[in-house]
Amino acid sequence: MRPLRLVPDNTNIKFMRGRFAGLIVSAILSIASVIMFFYPGLNYSIDFLGGVVIELRLPEPVDSATIRADFDSLQLGGARVQEFGSPRDILVKLERQAEGADARKAIDAMLAAKLPGAEIRRIESVGARVSSELFQKGLLAVGLSFVGVLIYIWFRFDWQFGVGVVGTLLLDITKTVGFFAVTQLQFDLNSVAAIMLLIGYSVTDKIVVYDRIRENLRKDKSTPLRELIDRSINQTLGRTVITSSTVMLSIVPLALIGGEAIRSFALTIIFGIIVGTSSSIFIASPILLFLGQKRLRPGITQAPPPAPGPAGGRIAKAAGTP
Repeated sequence: MRPLRLVPDNTNIKFMRGRFAGLIVSAILSIASVIMFFYPGLNYSIDFLGGVVIELRLPEPVDSATIRADFDSLQLGGARVQEFGSPRDILVKLERQAEGADARKAIDAMLAAKLPGAEIRRIESVGARVSSELFQKGLLAVGLSFVGVLIYIWFRFDWQFGVGVVGTLLLDITKTVGFFAVTQLQFDLNSVAAIMLLIGYSVTDKIVVYDRIRENLRKDKSTPLRELIDRSINQTLGRTVITSSTVMLSIVPLALIGGEAIRSFALTIIFGIIVGTSSSIFIASPILLFLGQKRLRPGITQAPPPAPGPAGGRIAKAAGTP
């Protein structure tokens, strides 16, 4: 019985034929993502806004507008109400609301009076000062990860490889931010952790491709860079697809049945795997081709003609015979 292969052996796909389309589409998506970051913006959690989040289990379904009006009557801050799971499971966010035991007493009294039988399954509070510090530290963590990647790539590869990785990572991260803006998934500390995880995964995938390109550059001194990059991608395609598929199989169940707390994290990882894997082929490799054409393969723009075989030699000799 022959083993099942996700990618056939000895593929010969001309990926670099789509280099311009890949870069143009990626640039358009990243620009759109930056615009959507400002409008409509991200759905920040209380980790970054401050306030209180309350998870309720109601005895029977209640209209969201009614629940919102009940919480607004407390004058503790603007209330945002959303369902998750079943219609009886409600998540209420009171943004930028002052901390203290009095707020909890007011909430308990209101629930007892207007939503009798409601069960508080979870309540969390984050102050405005703490949320500001968390936001700054989250940005610092992402920035330091970029610096670490740049230093690592710079010492391991030539500078063209480093620019290719960092430039592609920037495009990947902006698309991920756009994903949050489009889906309005909650952006919290778990989302920052997901982005940092995606940076590591994306870098690993690109290093695998770049390592094979560098290895082929040392072995083959005559093949044009464009053809050599295509060959390297085809040689690592099986490994890339298998790795991505394995990670996806472990993350998809979390997105489906992991609950509200981990759903945003899982969906971000799934999106990032798709973007990171495709960018290794259609973004990072074309960037290397454009930057390294004159430096990694100076003077070689097309493959050398095949050497004449025995038949060709006889024909040439016969043609030169008087």
